[in-house]
Amino acid sequence: MDFGDLADHFDGVAAKILSTVETVGRRSNQHELDGVKALQGLFGRPAEKLIIPTRFLAVTDDTAEPVAEDGTLTFYDARLNTPNRSEYRLYYPASVDAMKTAQPGDLVFLAKQKTGDALFIVAPAGSSIAAQLDWLFGTDVLEHHGFSVRSRLESGHDSLGLTAMYLLDMLGIAVEPANDDWLEKILAKFGPRFPTSAEFGAFARSTLPDLHPADDPDTVLMAWMEQEEILFRTLERHLAADTLDALYRDGHVDVDRFIEVSLSLHNRRKSRAGKGLENQLIALFAALDVRHTFNPVTENRARPDFIFPSIDEYRDPKFPHTDLTMLGVKTTCKDRWRQVISEARRIEDKHLLTLESPISPAQTDEMRDHRIQLVIPRTLHEPYKPEQRHWLMGVDDFIELARDRDRQGSPQLALL
Repeated sequence: MDFGDLADHFDGVAAKILSTVETVGRRSNQHELDGVKALQGLFGRPAEKLIIPTRFLAVTDDTAEPVAEDGTLTFYDARLNTPNRSEYRLYYPASVDAMKTAQPGDLVFLAKQKTGDALFIVAPAGSSIAAQLDWLFGTDVLEHHGFSVRSRLESGHDSLGLTAMYLLDMLGIAVEPANDDWLEKILAKFGPRFPTSAEFGAFARSTLPDLHPADDPDTVLMAWMEQEEILFRTLERHLAADTLDALYRDGHVDVDRFIEVSLSLHNRRKSRAGKGLENQLIALFAALDVRHTFNPVTENRARPDFIFPSIDEYRDPKFPHTDLTMLGVKTTCKDRWRQVISEARRIEDKHLLTLESPISPAQTDEMRDHRIQLVIPRTLHEPYKPEQRHWLMGVDDFIELARDRDRQGSPQLALL
């Protein structure tokens, strides 16, 4: 179960680590990248200056959305008319904010889209988002001097899962279901409307009757999430078509209304993904008889996502605090993971489940310092560094921990 291939959206991609002379500042104002002869695989050997429509993106771990602006890149051979010599250059506009704030050591990703346009993405050195883009594009940029280039992406080599889809969404690349095979069944169940997240999650699970949580909780959770995302986007595309068509009147577009509808669709996707993960976890814990309370109120009106074995034990001062467990849930962490630090104060060592992969060593080290244990479905462990994978918990690990603590803290259960 996947969302197509990277090759559905890009012809090729390149990445490099920025040097001092490539960034805008006191040391340089050249507004170009070095070593671009390697980019011939992406852009060919143009007979004259090649002007490439480009979206420039600055991404960080601290912001949910990139800083984006449109412009152009210029790729050409400055010595085109000089026999046996070539000097390729890639210029970016001096006004581009993404490069104004770039520092030596930051990473730049240059992705050629199927349309011929390009994405020019700048990510801070050592950041999670830089590691995630390197993983998404398969560039292994830290292993290369100069540009790491994948000049021709091929179908079947870079299948997109849920985490990759979230990254492409963040970059403004629309990932849609390849067909509408499920649409008729969805409409027969719910009609032409968006059902509640709980209703839709239950429907998604019902379409995968052969999956049993006890067999492999990690794999089942990811399968449920991916299926729900595919079904939701199938319904969303159907319902949005009429709304968007209505914005075209007599050959004109209601631009303000179009922007409003687009933002609404974008925000619905983000909020639904978070609620979907919570609901699928509730169903997973229920199927495995893991006692829990979802979204209870603790000190100072804080509302942690899950308390184990229940909020009643949490509020019972006689129940050992070492047998209590808290789980925060976030589809993506970014800087929001720190919110769990102040939740459920009786529990000193907290757990956080996310679908984000990978997260930088610097950020996971900070989580450890704050006594937060990261829980990641096992299918998402591979992109992490070996020393991180040794520390990560899978969903199955967490479930076993919650059960063990429940037995230890509840004498009647311990006898079973």
